[in-house]
Amino acid sequence: MASTRQAGSAAGARPRTSSSATSTAAWRPVAGHSRSARCEAGKADFRTKSPEDVSVMVAGGTGYIGRAVVKELVSRGYKTTVLAREKSGIGGVEGKAETVKRFEGTAVEFGDVTDTASLGAAMGKHSPDVFVCCLASRTGGKKDSWLIDYQATRNCMDEAIKAGASHFVLLSAICVQKPLLEFQHAKLKFEEELMASDEITHSIVRPTAFFKSLAGQVESVKKGGPYVYFGEGDLCACKPISERDLASFIVNCVSDESMVNKMLPIGGPGKAYTPREQADLLFGLMGEKPKYFPVPVSLMDGIIGIFEFFSRWFPNLEDTAEFGKIGKYYATESMLVYDPATGTYDADATPEYGEDTLESFFRNALEEGLEGQELGDQAVFK
Repeated sequence: MASTRQAGSAAGARPRTSSSATSTAAWRPVAGHSRSARCEAGKADFRTKSPEDVSVMVAGGTGYIGRAVVKELVSRGYKTTVLAREKSGIGGVEGKAETVKRFEGTAVEFGDVTDTASLGAAMGKHSPDVFVCCLASRTGGKKDSWLIDYQATRNCMDEAIKAGASHFVLLSAICVQKPLLEFQHAKLKFEEELMASDEITHSIVRPTAFFKSLAGQVESVKKGGPYVYFGEGDLCACKPISERDLASFIVNCVSDESMVNKMLPIGGPGKAYTPREQADLLFGLMGEKPKYFPVPVSLMDGIIGIFEFFSRWFPNLEDTAEFGKIGKYYATESMLVYDPATGTYDADATPEYGEDTLESFFRNALEEGLEGQELGDQAVFK
């Protein structure tokens, strides 16, 4: 495993908020979980130090949100280490040199999160006070979900504890509230084990939709195409949050004691948008009359059923069926706080944070394009 420390400045980078200001809108923590006195006492000394004396290691730092988190940590002055694969980025096109260049101002460790020896060697060099995990399976397939969303993430926690880390910040997802998919069950299993640990404190961040997850149709609409949605276009509302604002919120978890041992659902500022409202907003910014292309949800059910049927004889189709289920989930379930007692989603109960609005994102995307918002393996509308 190689280690590279880069000298650099945070000039031009700015935190979205100060580390002590955990909200610019309506953020509030959800009720936390008890933690033993052994874990609480003497484990949070790093919060009394200046950021430059606090060591933070990030796994998943080359991903969409991870890159923004690293940038935010550096801008606030934290001693930051990025744990990266030797080949990273969409399709694994970035090598070591590109990764080191991308993360100027940090230390870069190249290793394998599925290998505990590799992780242990990296953490032993830097002894992080805080570990931030932005890992996520690339496709949501069954094997990949349990390998990354559970096992690799669990490896990170175990090795962080061994290295003396005091706090673990987990980037999870709001959709695990209503688990119907394999990756959701994998994430939940790790969340439960993290909350049960009496050896490290935690902050579990469950964001709503990312801006880039709503960007898949911008180019086709610009070229004159209709906006595709399922059902009547009112099934899956969300309060999307930008990568900058989410990164700011995640980094707040490093030093803000009010975010310790909490489950933290979070969305961006403003109203919750349904797909039809997203279409209206996009066409409105273009000065054009909206064009819709509704797709029956039953069509997705039929496709999923076909793949599930044939996967009995052709196991390689099992993930294809799972991808169909993922598509249906995101087409029919809202990314808002869920009330299991009533079986409903509540936009008003979904905390807001940040400055970037969906309207400003769509406007910039129409005017400047979508560089940096590529979906890669997660693309649905191509």
